[in-house]
Amino acid sequence: MLTRLSVLAQAETSDKKNLYPHLNELIVGVIAFAILFFFMWKWVLPRVNDLLEERRRKIQGELERAESTRVEADGMLADYRAQLANARDEGNRIIEEARQTAEQLRHDLQARAEQESESIVSRAQEEIRAERDRVFQELRQQVGEIAVELAGRVVGQSLDKASHERLIDEYIDQVATGDHEKG
Repeated sequence: MLTRLSVLAQAETSDKKNLYPHLNELIVGVIAFAILFFFMWKWVLPRVNDLLEERRRKIQGELERAESTRVEADGMLADYRAQLANARDEGNRIIEEARQTAEQLRHDLQARAEQESESIVSRAQEEIRAERDRVFQELRQQVGEIAVELAGRVVGQSLDKASHERLIDEYIDQVATGDHEKG
């Protein structure tokens, strides 16, 4: 049986007429192609076109959203940079104000310290004058008492205290003014 099949297969394939399709096969093929082409043209191609158009619109929308997002990001970046520059300027302004305030405070403290030192020196000078006057008065009183006592010993009698004090005060005034050589 095998041999018979192989002989038959060799006999059929050796004919040239078997190499080309038969007319009825060609007609069925053309009709099937026309039906398939019509079906593809009527239903499949529009659906594929719709799918491609939908895909194109989706990609276009995504590109537009990406572009708007990029523009928005650029705007936000510019705003951020402007805010950063403003913050730097504000920081520099605050530092400058603080420096000026510190300088003014230093000047105020220095002026106040100078005023206090002047008032301390003035009070000290007044205290020194008051102390000098007090000491001068005590010295005048002691000198007067000593002079009255010495005059009383020299004269041998007691002088009137009021007249002696008057004479002593006059003499001390002359000494204080520098006119002691006249008397």
